[in-house]
Amino acid sequence: MLSILIPTYNYNITQLATELQHQAMEQSVDFELIVMEDGSGKWLLENAEINKLEFCRHIILDKNIGRSAIRNKLADEAKFEHLLFMDCDAEVCSSDFLTKYLAFCNEDCIVIGGTAYSPNENNPEFSLRLKYGRNREARSANERGKNNFATFNFLISKSVFNKVRFDESIRGYGHEDMLFGHELHQQGYEFIQIDNPLIHKGLDDNRTFIQKTEEATRNLWLLQLSGNYPFLTDESKLLKSFSKIRSLRLIRLMALKFDVSKKILRWLLCRKSPSLLVYDWYKLVFLCKTSLTK
Repeated sequence: MLSILIPTYNYNITQLATELQHQAMEQSVDFELIVMEDGSGKWLLENAEINKLEFCRHIILDKNIGRSAIRNKLADEAKFEHLLFMDCDAEVCSSDFLTKYLAFCNEDCIVIGGTAYSPNENNPEFSLRLKYGRNREARSANERGKNNFATFNFLISKSVFNKVRFDESIRGYGHEDMLFGHELHQQGYEFIQIDNPLIHKGLDDNRTFIQKTEEATRNLWLLQLSGNYPFLTDESKLLKSFSKIRSLRLIRLMALKFDVSKKILRWLLCRKSPSLLVYDWYKLVFLCKTSLTK
């Protein structure tokens, strides 16, 4: 009935796996849980304890194959028709988490459960990640809208997954979820949004989150340059803003603004209460700078 699939990288996943296995056993359904290490160098001995849980497997890949390829590999390993994907840095926050998903396991479907953040987490070292997550990601099913797709916590029929699969040519960080969601829509599938979140626990500190933002923005630009994804500008607010600036021939000016202000912008983003307007501006001027880099 259900394959629970968790790609992981250098993260202790024993608590998450144990809770999911416990809920599945209580439901008395056919299930399996597969944790796959994507070239991890840490927590391998601890995570190997998952093999002792009934119907659970811990698989170690010696080399990192990337966020897209490992999800495809997990789907290939799965033996059941419904695939429940989640990120490793998640925490179950409800006793009926699996029950809500099992209700959809008798039909072809794509179900998005959502993301939540602990109200007790207020460490200023994570202020930017928390501000972004709570304002942009932790939304109810109604607020997310029918076109919103995220890989953090979702259920999909294997027959549907195999018609699309994740694009393994994407090697950098970010945007594989947007491309996967777009292709699902192109195939005529709609998403079901439900209120069944997992808590995002593996928070990046402010400087790391800024670095990842730069990496994701750079990757978005490379995807745009490839010419293989002509829909990107329509689906990315960042690229829409960039296109307007380019039409006004202001790219070089914006790139100069990044050079002049990047230190103060990074300082502002690392404060106890960062502004998401500043964050959006940072991404835009960084993209302008990136677009001029050969």
